[in-house]
Amino acid sequence: MAIRVTLDRILLERRMSLTDLSEKVGVTLANLSILKTGKAKAIRFSTLNALCRVLECQPGELLSYEPTADDALDEVADQAAE
Repeated sequence: MAIRVTLDRILLERRMSLTDLSEKVGVTLANLSILKTGKAKAIRFSTLNALCRVLECQPGELLSYEPTADDALDEVADQAAE
């Protein structure tokens, strides 16, 4: 997937455990783990808001876009359809 979650880096910088974050944000440890490992397919704005509030960061610090080969193929297909 082209969207990468950088929660692990931010937690390391903040010296915070996933368990601490779970308690402060009110999101289950299992759901935060899915997010941290990049297995999440979506994130609610309310969850993103809570993460940013607790971690004192911007959404762009938690999420990054990294194009993949599939993205290039999708772009070619989109152009061909126009």
